[in-house]
Amino acid sequence: QVQPVESGGGLVQAGGSLRLACAASGRTFNRYAMGWFRQAPGKEREFVAAITWHGGTTYYADSVKGRFTISRDNAKNTVYLQMNSLKPEDTAVYYCAIRRTQFTWNNFSSRNEYAYWGQGTQVTVSS
Repeated sequence: QVQPVESGGGLVQAGGSLRLACAASGRTFNRYAMGWFRQAPGKEREFVAAITWHGGTTYYADSVKGRFTISRDNAKNTVYLQMNSLKPEDTAVYYCAIRRTQFTWNNFSSRNEYAYWGQGTQVTVSS
């Protein structure tokens, strides 16, 4: 059973930084693109960032571009989300997700393209 596991969330002041990690097992990790999504209370889950299976291409939501960085270490089966210059509006539960089909990249911001989701990690940014 594939089960990504997120870690690294917490409480931080505005302007601060956090680094999220997502460890995945049960699949050939280096064949699948990965994504980070987030969901704030009362809102739909939204795309944050995605990275190809080899790590050579990344994409970000406009709201986090220039502040967040997604990366991966295939030797450790782990994907990261470095979050800098955090704002109160970044407060949400952050989810890691594994792409449904290996070696694909289309519609990388669509939740429907991801088959396996972690349990989420809470990020709270105080003003």
